[in-house]
Amino acid sequence: MPSSVFASICCKVSWLVAALLVMALPVLAQIAPAPTPPPAKVDQLIQLLSDPAVKEWLAGQVKSGATPPVAMEPAPQATGEMQRSTVSLALDRIKRHVERIAMAAPDLPRQFERARSITMLEFSDRGLLAVFLLIAVFIAAGIALAMLVFRLTVRFRRWLIALPRNTPRGRAKKIGSRILYSTLLIAAFSVGSAGVFLIFDWPPLLREIVLTYLTAAIVAWAAKMYLNATLVTSEMQVAHSQEVRVLPITDETADHWGWWLVVIISWFIFIGATFALLPTLGFTSDGVLTLAIPIGVSLLALVLAAVWRRPASRLDYDDRPRLLSRTAASWLLTAYFVLLFLIRTSGAFTLFWFAVAAFALPAAINLTHRAVNYVLRPPTLDPAEPERDAALTPADPASEGQLTQAEIDPALQPIPPVTVAVVDRAIRMVLILAAAYLLARVWGLDMSSMRNEDPTVTLILRAALNALVIVLAADFAWSIIKALIQRKLGGDAGAALGEEAHFVDPQQARLRTLLPIVQNIMFATISILAILMILSSIGIQIGPLIAGAGVVGVAIGFGAQTLVKDIISGVFYLLDDAFRVGEYITSGKYMGTVESFSLRSVKLRHHRGPLFTIPFGELGAVQNQSRDWVIDKFNITVGYDTDLEFARKLIKKIGLELAADPENAPYVIEPIKMQGVHKFGDYGIEIRMKTTTKPGQAFSMKRRFYVLINKAFKENGITIPGPTVRVHQDESIAEAAALSHAATRKAEAEAAAAAAKAAE
Repeated sequence: MPSSVFASICCKVSWLVAALLVMALPVLAQIAPAPTPPPAKVDQLIQLLSDPAVKEWLAGQVKSGATPPVAMEPAPQATGEMQRSTVSLALDRIKRHVERIAMAAPDLPRQFERARSITMLEFSDRGLLAVFLLIAVFIAAGIALAMLVFRLTVRFRRWLIALPRNTPRGRAKKIGSRILYSTLLIAAFSVGSAGVFLIFDWPPLLREIVLTYLTAAIVAWAAKMYLNATLVTSEMQVAHSQEVRVLPITDETADHWGWWLVVIISWFIFIGATFALLPTLGFTSDGVLTLAIPIGVSLLALVLAAVWRRPASRLDYDDRPRLLSRTAASWLLTAYFVLLFLIRTSGAFTLFWFAVAAFALPAAINLTHRAVNYVLRPPTLDPAEPERDAALTPADPASEGQLTQAEIDPALQPIPPVTVAVVDRAIRMVLILAAAYLLARVWGLDMSSMRNEDPTVTLILRAALNALVIVLAADFAWSIIKALIQRKLGGDAGAALGEEAHFVDPQQARLRTLLPIVQNIMFATISILAILMILSSIGIQIGPLIAGAGVVGVAIGFGAQTLVKDIISGVFYLLDDAFRVGEYITSGKYMGTVESFSLRSVKLRHHRGPLFTIPFGELGAVQNQSRDWVIDKFNITVGYDTDLEFARKLIKKIGLELAADPENAPYVIEPIKMQGVHKFGDYGIEIRMKTTTKPGQAFSMKRRFYVLINKAFKENGITIPGPTVRVHQDESIAEAAALSHAATRKAEAEAAAAAAKAAE
């Protein structure tokens, strides 16, 4: 694939990461606990609750079930603000957000001073350096335990290296095993760092700070491990790394994004951990929100540096044209990230999330699509493994470089395209559902209920998301059913026709007859259920709709009796296994090979080409000429002077030779033989031949028999008579004919003389 396209894809991933980074810091500030109230007010509240009179009053209220009086708020009036447009309200919210940041900025020095006082008071006996040293010690302990596990799993790594890399199953096992191994190392790091830390007792604030940073270290370590497992960077020192990674990228590209993504994620995680501790140290929510701006700028700088410094290399076999030049793509990405940062900083959170989802979701779908097709690509020949390639290489030199499906080991066979499509669609469905769920949470949509008092926009969004989820689930269910049916059909829904149909196993022929109908029924069922669920999710009562559909169905059944008759007749034809796709049948004046079915008719292809579409109700009795076996009888005429016993032996010999021929042997049940004299004909003796074969296989063998028997009869002096006429002549008849001829000539001469005399 072009490096610009992949760089675009990788950048899209980084867009999502950067968007999350820019977004998450202020969110942490917003969800952080509110500042602790002054101790004086807390003491006053405790003293008030300790007053016996107050306790007695509260107990009386609980026993009587009374509730304190609540001031009734007046109903909201249609103020000028409520009547303003949505855009105006959004601009006002942005303005108030910016004003909050501007007002909190002058107070930051005081908040820093308060945080310093709290930390110095809490860690006066240890010092901040000792705290950071403690964090570093536990991180080092986690790395040490991970390295110990690495050394103890040498046999597993050898098994992982030995897995084949040139088959889809081998590549999938390699990637899955690497991810599993990375999970094991992450677990070891977690146990060695946070796990060991939790064994000891620590002061509350120290415990919270150290545990927060250890958690951030675990997340950063996990990001590094998983990126190495999927991108297979040069740090792993894996041979043929380009063939065993998840994406079709070069080594330079993998190293670039493997390093930069770890840096960006680590920076985000540790800064996020610091921001999570700021409210504990006395920072207000507005102060944290203000501090997030310079941190967001630094994060934006890291992302843009990764974009502009990405390598321009591309794979050798990738000669597709670039959609955009590297510089143009970089400027577009820069504009997008800057715009995303400005939107997030302005406080337009809904627009921010929409921009992230609208851009990151297609990028993630495109990325996973390329990954699935690259990992599950067909097997290829490997010069480093000649023994395995010998089993994959066809015997025909003209087809060198292709794989012979009949001789491939099952573990080396390519993944069926329908399976690849199902995997790709499943991942796409998960991504879309996750994006819909996140957007619903951000927009505050309650997906479980739909109330009349909800705004129109909320109702529309909730209905659209519900419909999207149902359509995706139905599409995925249909993909699985279609893949299973296609797999049962051997990848080809159509059966072989004519003589080739008899090469198909009878069970496979029956499946090819029934499964297309089952597939159509399942498609109609899933579609109807999806439509009903969508209508129900948007608040439409489907009970009356179903009842009305039942009444309409009964009415249609009475009005379309012929259609119902055709459908029911077709069901019984299929249950009786009267015919299958690819079989030659005769019904009344119709005959031909069964090509396909529908719910009400069958299509027959005549051997001369015409296609008949016959409703099942008009089919009647069916003569199946392609089931089990057939007996073919035909006649040969020989002369009356033929030695019939010698001819019988000659015919039997030729019949046995044809039956032993490898081309005919699989289809011959009984060879051609002579039954005896059929009758005495006008020109010779007609003798009857008989053979038993599988359906449709007697014609070619009979043609060869005619050629061979004609040659054998000529060599052995046996004539095959044809129609002749014999004429016999008597002498008396010849004399009478001569006298008659003479008299005729004499009469003609006299007539000529009389005519001449009259003319004179």
